[in-house]
Amino acid sequence: MPDTPSASPEPSAPPPQDTPPPSRPRARSGAAGPAASPTPDQPASPTPDRPAAPAGPAAPARPSMPAPPNPWGGPSTPPPVSWLARIRPEAPRSVPTATLWSVLAAAVLSAVLLGDGLGLNLLLVAIPAALAAYFAASAAGRRLRPWTVVWGTGGLALLVVPALRDAGWPTFLAVATAVAMGSLALHGSRTWRGIIFGPIGLAESVASGVGWGWRGLRDRADGSHGRWGPVLRTTAVAAGLLVVFGALFAGADAAFADLLGSLMPDIDSVADVPLRLSLFVLGLVGALAAARTAAAPLRWDRLEARPGRPRGRLEWALPLIVLNLLFAVFNTVQLAVLFGGYERVLSETGLTYAAYARQGFWQLLWATLLTLVVIAFALRWAPRGGTRDRTLVRSVLGSLCLLTLVVVASALRRMDLYVDAYGLTRLRISVAAMELWLGVVIVLIMIAGALGARRLPLPRAVAASAAAGVLAFGLMSPDALVAERNVQRYETTGKIDVGYLDGLSADAVPALDRLPEPLRSCALRIIEAELEGQDEPWYATSWGEHRARAVLAERAVSTVGYSCTPERNDIEDEYGDGDGVESGESGEYVPHGPQGPYSGP
Repeated sequence: MPDTPSASPEPSAPPPQDTPPPSRPRARSGAAGPAASPTPDQPASPTPDRPAAPAGPAAPARPSMPAPPNPWGGPSTPPPVSWLARIRPEAPRSVPTATLWSVLAAAVLSAVLLGDGLGLNLLLVAIPAALAAYFAASAAGRRLRPWTVVWGTGGLALLVVPALRDAGWPTFLAVATAVAMGSLALHGSRTWRGIIFGPIGLAESVASGVGWGWRGLRDRADGSHGRWGPVLRTTAVAAGLLVVFGALFAGADAAFADLLGSLMPDIDSVADVPLRLSLFVLGLVGALAAARTAAAPLRWDRLEARPGRPRGRLEWALPLIVLNLLFAVFNTVQLAVLFGGYERVLSETGLTYAAYARQGFWQLLWATLLTLVVIAFALRWAPRGGTRDRTLVRSVLGSLCLLTLVVVASALRRMDLYVDAYGLTRLRISVAAMELWLGVVIVLIMIAGALGARRLPLPRAVAASAAAGVLAFGLMSPDALVAERNVQRYETTGKIDVGYLDGLSADAVPALDRLPEPLRSCALRIIEAELEGQDEPWYATSWGEHRARAVLAERAVSTVGYSCTPERNDIEDEYGDGDGVESGESGEYVPHGPQGPYSGP
């Protein structure tokens, strides 16, 4: 019986012999994955262990169904970039060798110099830290720009104030401003956001800077095992020679021993070791943070601020015009008082001269601050349609700035009258300096509005004016100025508050030395006692302290026969500093002698 032909279709003809068929991969039996589907030129054939299924009727085609909707949204889009990712830079390169040496120098100087007080030592520590940042920025490809030079030079100049002045409050302002200037130099910020948030970026580099420095040190140690031996041996030999011959020369000559003792750091006992180690770590971490920031700073200028919605001309200009009219009326009254004399005003208001002088100073100060806030919001919502809108904005805001300058002048004049009546104090000179700087900011706003933001970058100009103001405030020695004005007031009126003046710093000694006895001794006795209890090395002694010691060495302080006790009433000053009272009740610090209170020469 003949074989029944297979139900499978006939295989196609084999290719010619001179053209070998293309090789096809064969699926192994039991291999994972789906079996290969037959191609058009190669029909499916039954497997050896299973016969092919008989051909049947074709299955009906199923209608195409729409794809189910994506429950997670539409087509995939890249996720939005966060603000932190926008400002974060790429990882910096390996720390340069020059940076490591500069960091080590800053750490050693911190441990050696900063434990005895503040003076020239702050500047000596800051110089190698600045060099570490410069080397790191150069290795990262950052160029030295003019504004970077301004910020860096200004920061180092501010550190001169502790070396010149003994007073703590201008020193604190100078050091804090120097840190801010250093942050601007490291970040290179141009916008308000960069200037404000720059110190945060410097703090962010503290932890990352330590890791960055450790990785760089480890990489260099792995590749230079053979070079550390000569360096350590050379250092040890040099140190030994200095110790041996330095001790011999110090024993041979007392003058050389005194010079050597003044140059050497003052480390009294083992108890200073924890402090010195802490200062070493502080200098190391601070210098590494500065260098890490210089190599890869956070880009705060990339933070975008949405511009305000422009308002219509009438909606924007009408409130500001009304405010300008109010300022104009107030300034007219001030000019009338200035040219008409204070006697008429005092007779009409019933106020004393001193009460009118101090009345409203704080209100005028707040008015100046709020005016700057109004200008900021007005610029945000100003109409920006074209040339006519720009002319309107400049006219309205320019008039407001001019009128505000008159308010600043009125506030400063009131402060001057109040100082003439009650004397100068630290608080009064501080708020007067603040009011004066606000006037400078208003002038800068006017110049930026006239020239344009490209010719005068307002954020940088305001920051530079603040740094210059703090530097000038420290260099003029506010404590010496307070003492000088009060001595002049005593020479004119015979009134002085010695109880306030004896709390000033050593900067005030040259001015207080002009007072007659026993007022001089009562004003200088506390300062002299503080100076006698201090034994600081040269790098932690200010020039003001050195000059005060020279003045007190020429004329000794003596309160024998006098009791320097205050006679004050219960009337407190409106400014809250407790150093002034109403006219006629001066609350002076009057020394008492054997025959009663001292009444002057």
